[in-house]
Amino acid sequence: MNLGRIIYLRMLVLVIVFLLYVIPGAAGQLQRPNVLFIAIDDLRTELGCYGLPYVQSPSLDRLASQGVLFTNHFVQVPTCGASRYALLTGRSPRNSGVTRSNQAFYRGNAALSATQTDGAQTLPELFRRSGYHTTCIGKISHTADGRVFEYNGSGDGRDELPHAWDELATPFGSWVRGWGIFFAYANGRSREDGTGIRDLMEFKAEKDEDLPDGLLAQQAIQKLGELKQQKQPFFLGLGFIKPHLPFVAPAQDWEAMSRVAIPPPPHPEKKKSSYWHKSGEFYSYDMGFEKTRPLAEAAQIKSRRAYLACVRYVDRQVGKVLSALDELGLRENTIVVVWGDHGWFLGDTAIWAKHAPFERALKSTLIIRAPGVSQAGLKSSALVESVDLYPTLVELCQPEFQKTQYPLDGISLKSILNGNKTEVREAALSYWNSAVSVRTKTHRLIATTGEEQPTKLELYDITKTPDPVKNLADTQPELVQELLEFLPARK
Repeated sequence: MNLGRIIYLRMLVLVIVFLLYVIPGAAGQLQRPNVLFIAIDDLRTELGCYGLPYVQSPSLDRLASQGVLFTNHFVQVPTCGASRYALLTGRSPRNSGVTRSNQAFYRGNAALSATQTDGAQTLPELFRRSGYHTTCIGKISHTADGRVFEYNGSGDGRDELPHAWDELATPFGSWVRGWGIFFAYANGRSREDGTGIRDLMEFKAEKDEDLPDGLLAQQAIQKLGELKQQKQPFFLGLGFIKPHLPFVAPAQDWEAMSRVAIPPPPHPEKKKSSYWHKSGEFYSYDMGFEKTRPLAEAAQIKSRRAYLACVRYVDRQVGKVLSALDELGLRENTIVVVWGDHGWFLGDTAIWAKHAPFERALKSTLIIRAPGVSQAGLKSSALVESVDLYPTLVELCQPEFQKTQYPLDGISLKSILNGNKTEVREAALSYWNSAVSVRTKTHRLIATTGEEQPTKLELYDITKTPDPVKNLADTQPELVQELLEFLPARK
């Protein structure tokens, strides 16, 4: 082979490499990163990677060491459906009006159109219209499998997110289709199966796959193997259910946590607040101990232990899926996001569950590992919101179709992931009914809004405690006025 031909071939290789890896999008869909989006229900920042040594969460801790852990991530609404609506549509409640409803996707003024619109209505729809293969396993929107069913299983089963998924691949095992896997106990029983079972906790299953989350992990692993064989990138939404009520996990998780000293809530007594609630969701269960308000300390610790046993269980499922991603050789081209749909009260100020505009319910877990972008082991204290995930994934993946039905309200976090910036906003806003909660680096202001001036003002110093212990609104009026400036302008 003559020298001229050798030079020509080398130049051709360089051109091909340049086209494939330097010019964004020139390689076609195969070069765009995959997305593994893992949603975990009711997962507050109660993990080892958040500095809690009594929590057993090795898989999530490991992921945090490989990517970026956000220590100040706040959801838009402290309830499942409305929080997920904000993330998946990229719309803040100030624009969508969704400040509570779990059925916002398919009921009310904000319901998604069954007819495909010019722009994408949701994040997975945008990726699907860009040539990604989109799969839903478990709870990504509000329903347990992406289909419209009510708690008792009634409903027509239509897609909760129209035009979003190529596959709705949730396994049901011995549970009935619909809500059965959401409120599941062992052996195919459910809170909603008509038998009246409503135990707060159950830890008797032997294998992970004896419960829904184990089946979800198993299905995700199988699906990853199938997706690897395809010639298009994938967006896999995997929604784990625990630690959502009821507290159900295999016996091994309860046994493991029974050997760990669990601290009581730091502020277990009820505080005076317009936004405190009676924890109706939690107290509706059959507890196996006396239902006092507040609970006796032993009952508090047992309930906290049950929650953490469920965290241990779901952490193990995440670990299985991430190990499969590695074994299949998909890690280097797959962005992994782990997102908690909101926080959770564990007896803090005598509240259990969510449904209040306080720190414990609004702060949740967020971990992002973006190969080639995110700094391994970075802990970011930037104030970020769930609506930021939509523009972040768009910027990281550069999908071909980027038209959205409504403008996105979030801010891309790529500059945080790669270390170019340490902040993206001065305050994070969350909503609950008519209340708006403003979180800065040091304080949280809660105000009820309406046509008149904001009322029911509560100001808390978060540097002292995340719990609403001392309302400073009357003693620091200047700071109150400063934080009120972050409220959306009234229309």
